[in-house]
Amino acid sequence: MKIDQVLNSDPEIVSGAVVFAGTRVPVDALFGNLASGLSLDEFLEEFPTVEREQAIAALHLASEHIKSFYRWQNFESAA
Repeated sequence: MKIDQVLNSDPEIVSGAVVFAGTRVPVDALFGNLASGLSLDEFLEEFPTVEREQAIAALHLASEHIKSFYRWQNFESAA
């Protein structure tokens, strides 16, 4: 999926929060619900406008961001 099919931010939608594209569901809701113990299936039941593919793509994007940040931090400390 392309990023614009996964996430969106528009000042007119939820005050510009990053939401799942085509919804008003903030991406933070995914992470907060998973952190509180809900499964991905339970999250998707609670937020039926979010597609499974979008949620999985958001998790992959977050994972890649964390890995990139970690590599950058290690690069900085080695320099």
